[in-house]
Amino acid sequence: MTKNKRVEPTHVSERPVATTAMFRVDHSDPSSELVDRSGLEPEDVQQIARLMEALRSLREAEDRLSAASRKYMRLGSIDMRALHFLIVAGNTEVLPTPGAIASHLGISSASTTKLLDRLERGGHISRERHPEDRRALVIRITPETHEVAKRTVGQQQANRFNAAARLTPSERAVVERFLRDMTTEIDVSGIAWAEAAEQTARASSGASGASGAAGVSTAADPGDHAPRGAASE
Repeated sequence: MTKNKRVEPTHVSERPVATTAMFRVDHSDPSSELVDRSGLEPEDVQQIARLMEALRSLREAEDRLSAASRKYMRLGSIDMRALHFLIVAGNTEVLPTPGAIASHLGISSASTTKLLDRLERGGHISRERHPEDRRALVIRITPETHEVAKRTVGQQQANRFNAAARLTPSERAVVERFLRDMTTEIDVSGIAWAEAAEQTARASSGASGASGAAGVSTAADPGDHAPRGAASE
């Protein structure tokens, strides 16, 4: 009787793709359909890939910092943006009104009222009468929340300045020009597919709002039930 021979499994190479390789345009666009790189040497392409990888690392670090900030303060992203606005307003002797906050955040008056109610319940802001217009309100961040935010999240965010300060003036000029140029290159303003997607999203949002008004349950504002911030602990 012939014994069955054990067949050894065939191992397929699972060599990981280098992170930098993910950003090489000759890997993502080998036929040069998207980018004309005919005037670039291979070394140039590799250097650009390293630069794109550095940008990716920066975005990831910013995302981690933003997430850690929200978790520490126990607030949503729009709440954090509102508090940052109030801190800057306080440092520049600006009297921030609900209208100014709504304009800065790009949200409606109704959403702003819900936001301020939420932050006030958490002990993060106070409402005061405007000194020059008694019909208006001035919103101020509470000293406790300001101090906690400044010593933790604010300090970490401020460390960006250190990196910029280590550059020479000419280096900063190059970096600024590159970042502004990059912003222009990827801006979707006036791009047909992006505008079509925005219109579709608005139409969908409007339909959802109409359904909600008719008694259909819709998703709640994720910040409506945000817990109290770290300053209240």
